[in-house]
Amino acid sequence: MVHNLNGKVAVVTGAGGEHGIGRAIANQLAQEGADVVVTDIVNDPHGHDPGRWGGASAVVSEIEEKGRKSMCVFTDVTDANQIDSLVRQALERFSRIDILVNNAAASPGPDRVPVVELEETAWDEVQNVDLKGTFLCCRAVSRHMIERGKGGKIINISSIMGKHGRARFAAYCASKFGVIGFTQSLAHELAPHKINVNAICPSLVDTERVGYQREVMSSENITAKSWRASEHRQAYIRMRAEHIPLGRVAQPSDIAMLAAFLASSESDYLTGLSISIAGGSEMD
Repeated sequence: MVHNLNGKVAVVTGAGGEHGIGRAIANQLAQEGADVVVTDIVNDPHGHDPGRWGGASAVVSEIEEKGRKSMCVFTDVTDANQIDSLVRQALERFSRIDILVNNAAASPGPDRVPVVELEETAWDEVQNVDLKGTFLCCRAVSRHMIERGKGGKIINISSIMGKHGRARFAAYCASKFGVIGFTQSLAHELAPHKINVNAICPSLVDTERVGYQREVMSSENITAKSWRASEHRQAYIRMRAEHIPLGRVAQPSDIAMLAAFLASSESDYLTGLSISIAGGSEMD
C-alpha cells in the first residue's frame, strides 16, 4: 500500500471496460484501502463476447477479492436524476463519499470529423457525456461533501487535448478544455470546504478506445473489433510510442497511480491542477 485510503469511499464513473482507465482506477483505490462504488451506463460498455468479460460486475468482484466493499450502480451521467440516485444509493450503502473520479467519456465516433462536417447531434453527445456528466456528478457529490463537512477529493479525467487543439477533434477538445476550466472554477469554490479538485490529462492510453479512435480516423475498412484483435493495432501503438520520450504509450495503471495519489491525504495542498501524464510528449 502506497497511499492510505483506509475507511474512504470512492465513486468511479465509466468503470466497466475490461482494459479501461476506470477499471484500473477502481482497483487501485481498492488496493489502497478504499471501498468503491463502480458505475457505467451498462455492464459491458464495449460489448465484448458474452462470457468473456463480466463488465462492471466483474470489477465489483475484483474489489471484493481485495477485501474491500463494492457495489455497482448503472448510471447515465448525462441524466441528473440518475446521478442523484447514484449518490443516494452510495450513501445508503456506505453513509459517505470521500472520493469522486469522473472518468466516463463518450466513445469516439461521428464526432471525429472536420468541423464543417460535424453534426450537431455528434457534438452534443460528446459535450453531454464528457462535460455535462462531469458537472452533474461534481454537483451532486459536492453537495454531500459540503454538508458532511469532512472535506473530500474530486478527480476529473481530462486529456492532453484539453490543452492543445487538434484537427478533427474539435468536439472532444472543446469538452476536455471545458473540464479543465470547470475543474479550476470548482477548485476555487470548494477550497474553503477542504475539498480538493484536480484533473488528470492523459495522452494516448492503451485501452479499448484505441480501436474506436483508429477506426474512425482511418481511411481503411477496419472495424473497431477487428482492429483491436489485429497486428495493426500493435503497430499503431509502436508508432505512437516512437514519438514519446519515455518510449511507450500510457497504460491504465499509470493514470490509476496518479489518481490514487490525488485521492490521498498526500495531495492535500494541491487543487485546481491539470496534470499531464504523457511520458514527456507534453510538458505543460
